[in-house]
Amino acid sequence: MSAAEIPLCFDCQGTPLVGMAHPAADAKTGVLIVVGGPQYRIGAHRQFIELARGLAQAGIPAFRFDARGMGDSGGDFQGFEAIDDDIKAAIDAFMASSPDLENVVLWGLCDAASAILFYAHRDPRVAGAILLNPWVRTEASYAKTELKHYYGAKIIDGRFWRRLFTGEIDLADAAGSFLKRLKSATGSGQSGDGPTGSAPCRGMALSLPDRMLQGFTSFTGDIMLIISGNDLTAREFEEITEASPDWTQALSADRVRRHHIKASDHTFSRREWSEAVVNWTIGWITDLK
Repeated sequence: MSAAEIPLCFDCQGTPLVGMAHPAADAKTGVLIVVGGPQYRIGAHRQFIELARGLAQAGIPAFRFDARGMGDSGGDFQGFEAIDDDIKAAIDAFMASSPDLENVVLWGLCDAASAILFYAHRDPRVAGAILLNPWVRTEASYAKTELKHYYGAKIIDGRFWRRLFTGEIDLADAAGSFLKRLKSATGSGQSGDGPTGSAPCRGMALSLPDRMLQGFTSFTGDIMLIISGNDLTAREFEEITEASPDWTQALSADRVRRHHIKASDHTFSRREWSEAVVNWTIGWITDLK
């Protein structure tokens, strides 16, 4: 651990949370990394550590933390739709540890990006949001995406047909799985659980994508969207937003900057992908200042 990294314990509704501050002198804007499940403040392949250190080296303070029930924090995990209190407590602790801060940018991958959209418009200290491969899952939308991008690729994959005809793949199981997805694709669009299996819990009269759109349009700050090209979660987000005139209009606003990494997986696991994310984050926040 670098001497410039400060471990902190802070309170959220009577539950102790653990975080790590990466300070930078005289900065007015910092980045709070909101962690989606199933992850904690380290991140897949140390993603959040590398991001926070890269930001601090560029003169941008960063803060990463474990929400309730995750990593080293106490309590029970609330699900990505119910961590407003966790995010608020983390912002409080971040700004207390860096007194020069005037506002924060929230950074989140997958269902953390979704959680950010629920929270950002509620807190005037949030100046911007960086959303990576946002989680918009409904049972129907995921099935449609899987049929189009997963099963569609299988149809033209010679290895799949060889395995099928040689008995490596059970025909009955394959057919059953396909029919299950087909049935789900024609369903009502009920919101699916988050990656950690947390059930949806707020505003259930609206679908998850519609509730996220409400948060997106209610937030007036700048937004950067980073999308992977080789990820079903990202494909699902694109399918849903491209089919929605309201989403299309929201994403075309001048305050929204978009980046796309064609070959990247969900967590930007290769160094060139993760470095691109860090560099885009630094450049965007520098412009935001």
